[in-house]
Amino acid sequence: MQPTATVLVYSDNARTREQVRLAAGKRPAADVPPVEFLECATLPAVLSALEGGGIDVCVLDGETAPAGGMGVCRQIKDEIFGCPPVLLLIGRPQDAWLATWSRAEAAVTHPVDPVEFAGALAGLLRARPAVDA
Repeated sequence: MQPTATVLVYSDNARTREQVRLAAGKRPAADVPPVEFLECATLPAVLSALEGGGIDVCVLDGETAPAGGMGVCRQIKDEIFGCPPVLLLIGRPQDAWLATWSRAEAAVTHPVDPVEFAGALAGLLRARPAVDA
């Protein structure tokens, strides 16, 4: 297991990014590595970070404007080879079908519930392919 996992957090709202960091904590579960966060407030920053590599999971805010997390998810799934798994923050449970359309691996609703969020993030971290040493 690598020493840390890098989680990209995309939202134009600094409070949402903070909620994500606080909900995940330093380690979302005992059996996953500690996490480091890379915060992005714009689509160009997300694309640049993903092209640079080293991202283990993306957390995308579906309520971000002008490029919402659902559209960004679909775009990166099409454009980024080996795109990391995506956890989508959705506005309401009824939007889960949109998360499926965007090809996100998981979705949780706003406001961020720490237990639900940490569980979903840990699940994505567990499912990542093992890195050979």
